[in-house]
Amino acid sequence: MTAQRALVRRTALSVTAGAAALVLAACGSDSGSGGHDMGSMESDSSPTATASAKAGDHNDADVDFSKEMIQHHRQAVDMAELAADRASSQEVKDLATKVKGAQDPEIKTMSGWLTSWGEDVPEEMSGAMDHDMSSAMPGMMSGKDMDKLEKASGAEFDTMFLTMMVEHHEGAVEMAETEKADGKNGPATKLADAVVTAQTAEIKQMNKMLGKS
Repeated sequence: MTAQRALVRRTALSVTAGAAALVLAACGSDSGSGGHDMGSMESDSSPTATASAKAGDHNDADVDFSKEMIQHHRQAVDMAELAADRASSQEVKDLATKVKGAQDPEIKTMSGWLTSWGEDVPEEMSGAMDHDMSSAMPGMMSGKDMDKLEKASGAEFDTMFLTMMVEHHEGAVEMAETEKADGKNGPATKLADAVVTAQTAEIKQMNKMLGKS
């Protein structure tokens, strides 16, 4: 664990101060230990150390997880923002606020990881075609699905939103389980574990709201 932590600290050199702070927040229980202190990170600033850290502290599964989950989260945030305007139930609105509040910071955190690994951050999706291009990921809604949700209102919207978000969360849990099994990067696998825990609980909550449990 000590060696892995040191590698993460060295990798974080290439991230901006703002992105690094987001990584600290995402790592939760580690933030109080000072294990990711910026002053300590700067002491390992040699190009050789940074290159070595980039090569050794993550693998392809970590990269795929981060890139795909960024797009997955972006769609969930889009759905949550629709719910904030269209939902008739305050319970649905509160859930949407919770989803957006959790996933926006995770998008920023994963974007920081990709930058530190020398990888491209996925571009923002815009329009039905882009949703369709990403719909191969588990739980992703198609462009047609999103159009239907945008046109719905009232109780119909609430039911459609909850039904779609259950499927969306189930896909995220599947992706996170793959990262937990195949990933190498400590913060990434830790985030994946947090996704499984939080979104499994929200799936149960939404099914209850739909009268399925």
